[in-house]
Amino acid sequence: MKRQATWRRAWGLLRDFRYEQSDPARFYGALAVDTAEMVDALAGTGGAVVLDVGGGPGYFADAFARRGVRYLAVDPDAGELRAAGLAHRTTVRAAGEALPFADGSVDVCLSSNVVEHTPRPWEMADEMIRVTRPGGVIIISYTLWWGPFGGHEMGLTHYLGGHRAAARYTRRHGHPPKNFYGESLFKVTAAQGLAWARSARGASLLGAFPRYLPRWMWWVLKVPGVREVAATNLVLVLRRDG
Repeated sequence: MKRQATWRRAWGLLRDFRYEQSDPARFYGALAVDTAEMVDALAGTGGAVVLDVGGGPGYFADAFARRGVRYLAVDPDAGELRAAGLAHRTTVRAAGEALPFADGSVDVCLSSNVVEHTPRPWEMADEMIRVTRPGGVIIISYTLWWGPFGGHEMGLTHYLGGHRAAARYTRRHGHPPKNFYGESLFKVTAAQGLAWARSARGASLLGAFPRYLPRWMWWVLKVPGVREVAATNLVLVLRRDG
């Protein structure tokens, strides 16, 4: 993964982030390709069974299939599943906190940009460990609240507070934001994720890094406070004990 963490890649991902709401196919299509590359670099996915927790409207399925991955996804939101009008050949409607899969049934369990939309994210993370086979890999990537993208479509106004940002967005656009603070968007920090990962039952932390930053900027993760703003998105990589 270190070889892929270039400034060109980082700039492309950050540039596409502004299209999350206006052109979701552009944003999520590019993110899906990058995610498949990242997971392959971290876990070696050829022929693997990958479970994507919070798979959303289906952009990721084809990106993983092109790499020979047997891809499964879960998502609790029927509206989100229909959002792009894509086929959901291997998607199950279910909550991440109660995954409908047997213990140790997948090789890789992934969650990309879901933690911040979950009221009980670390219960979901525990479930991800449970369904991963011994020796398998768990990858959790999420947006940090105090980073510049923490408010999602509400932009930097989330620094005024989640509810104020939502009210400001509603006044400006005439409708509430898709990600409403306290209902579908929550304040999650790097410190919380690192604390969970270091004490996770049944898995060992292999590494953590800022997803959208080039390798030479990964040092920000070592500095409390600074990492909450500068890291923007944290990736946690764990291996299932066994």
